[in-house]
Amino acid sequence: MTGKTVYLAVYDTLADWETGYATAHLAQNGFTVRTVGPTTESVTTMGGLRIEPDLALDQLGEPGDTAVFILPGAGLWDAGDDLAPFARAARRLVGLGFPVAAICGATAGLAREGLLDDRAHTSAVRHYLDATGYAGAEHYRDADAVTDANVITAGPTEPVAFAREIFALLGVYEGEKLDAWYRLFKNSDASAFETLNS
Repeated sequence: MTGKTVYLAVYDTLADWETGYATAHLAQNGFTVRTVGPTTESVTTMGGLRIEPDLALDQLGEPGDTAVFILPGAGLWDAGDDLAPFARAARRLVGLGFPVAAICGATAGLAREGLLDDRAHTSAVRHYLDATGYAGAEHYRDADAVTDANVITAGPTEPVAFAREIFALLGVYEGEKLDAWYRLFKNSDASAFETLNS
């Protein structure tokens, strides 16, 4: 991947805690993070933060500079079809060879769009995705986070594992440094700090 722009989907009821590790460390490692909303009107997260998107979803256009498209969870994923256009955008990007990362409710969006029918994946729990009626149940993995064929999935309690998978896919941290980053932020393992900063 040569793109250096991280597109972060933002919408009302977005789960604040799910993407912060990923976006903060990507920004610190030379990536530009741009927010993509349904429109350019401000959205309000689950935690009450207001975000004014950098661009509207229909302005995403040609994805040549895309490093990854990140889809956080949100109550809206299970409250109708308002966020379906984001899942369709994810399908388009994956079809063009660009990676997509979905956590929590966004995994259900990908399931409804058919992106998890033939890929290893995870989510909050197996029956959550079963309720979407998707055809990929045999590929479900009981894991913190899973990467398969340019699609990353994770459950809502795994923002650190989610970030780790994104970093691995983009080559932000590799090998011992990737392991050290994960141990530091997941397990508060202070011994990992020296490896990460060597």
